[in-house]
Amino acid sequence: MIDKPHNSRDSPLVPDKKREDAGLPPGNLSTWMEKLSPKRRDLIQTLLQDPRTYVLLSVRAVAARLDTDPATIVRVVQRMGFANYRAFQNYLHDLSISNATSFDGMQAASESSAHSGDFEHHMQATLQQDVRNLNALRASLDMNRLKALARRMHTAKRCLILGGDLAENLVHYLAYHLSIIGLPVHTATTVGRSIHITRSFGKNDLVLAISFRRGLRHTVDGMKRARSNGAYCVGITGTYISPIARYADEFFIAPIESQSFIDSYVAPIALANQILVAAANYKREISLELLREASEEQRRGYRWYEAD
Repeated sequence: MIDKPHNSRDSPLVPDKKREDAGLPPGNLSTWMEKLSPKRRDLIQTLLQDPRTYVLLSVRAVAARLDTDPATIVRVVQRMGFANYRAFQNYLHDLSISNATSFDGMQAASESSAHSGDFEHHMQATLQQDVRNLNALRASLDMNRLKALARRMHTAKRCLILGGDLAENLVHYLAYHLSIIGLPVHTATTVGRSIHITRSFGKNDLVLAISFRRGLRHTVDGMKRARSNGAYCVGITGTYISPIARYADEFFIAPIESQSFIDSYVAPIALANQILVAAANYKREISLELLREASEEQRRGYRWYEAD
């Protein structure tokens, strides 16, 4: 069966709908806060400024700390647009991840365990978190969305992958393999490159923007610039509250939570692999032909070491 082409703004997953499914009200924090009285705004700001302290507490425990009653807390978050306190708690969780630093991650791992001085405990905890991240990605992946993305990659005039800092590794990983199967891939990992190349990307082009935590400024701005020109923008990020999720046409969530000072890139790499496999198999015969040509160099190319 031949897939029908999609309009450039049709998406299998509209960001606001996905955010709503995750329990987030439409709009952003400033629009939520506008619905509150000054007194209630001050109350909720305490939670937003220190989400790690409150995210695991019950509504009763939060109310006790803020010297108010649970019903008031529930009314405030519902006034903001959240369905219930659990939805707001999920938002606090994402906020704590988004704002976390390397120090926060390692300190939290020490504070959360009686075995904080145990070397083996930290090694096992890190591995277990990697597995949780991978399972979360596996549970959320939609094969139809991956197929739709592969179609866009093959029908786009050009593909641009944006990212910086640690995400630069993912940019080059994706670009290297997509070029092997013949896709017209460009990359931008620095401020200047992102500014200049996104000016020329527009209608019939695809932009893949990768950024985690609070979102790297030049990646977010570059994606927004390309989208305003008409390019179709797909985001890869770690939480629903990321600016990448908010401004992309659609996005994929790959959690990077860690039990140490690092960001765990196990799930993002697994997602990248899924995207690459989808792209290669969408036009499998063409991919096989290109890979057949590449195999000769991979077997006998001058760049490989040969023993004396």
